[in-house]
Amino acid sequence: MAIDLYYMDLSGPCRSVMMTAKMVGVELNLKVLNLMAGEQLTPEFIQINPQHNIPTIVDDGFSLNESRAICGYLVQKYAKDDTLYPKEAQQRALVDQRLYFDMGVLYQRFSKLYYPVMFHGATKMEESAKKELDGAIDFLNTFLTANKYAAGDHLTIADICLVATVTTIEGADAQIFDKFPKITSWLETCKSELVGYNEANQVGATEFGQMVQAALAKLE
Repeated sequence: MAIDLYYMDLSGPCRSVMMTAKMVGVELNLKVLNLMAGEQLTPEFIQINPQHNIPTIVDDGFSLNESRAICGYLVQKYAKDDTLYPKEAQQRALVDQRLYFDMGVLYQRFSKLYYPVMFHGATKMEESAKKELDGAIDFLNTFLTANKYAAGDHLTIADICLVATVTTIEGADAQIFDKFPKITSWLETCKSELVGYNEANQVGATEFGQMVQAALAKLE
C-alpha cells in the first residue's frame, strides 16, 4: 500500500522525502498542498498534523512530519539494509549531526536570507544574513574535505537532505558554489547515485529558483 505524502515540489524538505522513497523503493501517493493558498489549514489536515506543515506522511494510519525524521523512518522500515542510515552508533551519530546541521544551520540560514523577500514583503536582503549563509556553506565544504560524502564514505540520508537544500540554494543563486569545487563535485556524485533524481528533486528545485528570481527582480 502506498504511503500518502502531503507535499509541494517547491519544498526542499519534501523533495528529500521523495528522493529517499525512491532509494528504498517505496511508492508514494502524492497529495499536493498549496501552502500559499492555505490548504494546510483545513481541519482535516490539522487533524493529521497539528503543526500543519509539510512534508507529512501517513503510512497505514501512522502520521509523521519533519522531513529528516521521515527519511530515517523510511529507511528503517523499508530499506533492505542500513546503508542509507547506518545502525552503528558512531556512523549514525555523524549522519544525525549532519541532518541537524542541514535543518538548524544551512537551511535555516538560507531561509533567513531569502524568505523575508519572497514571502514577507522585505524590500532588501540583509547583508548579515548573507554572511551567515556563507559561513554555513564554509562548514559544509569543511565536512566534504574530510569525507567524500557528507557523513562518511558512502551516500546516506544526510546527503539526500543536504542535496535538497543545496540545490534549492543553487536555484536561488546559480554561482554561489563556484568557489567550492568539493561541494559541486559531491553534488554531481550524489545526483548520479540517486534514483529518479531529476523527477524527485531537480524539477522542483528549478521551479523554486524561478520563484526566487521573480521575487528578487522586484527589488531592482
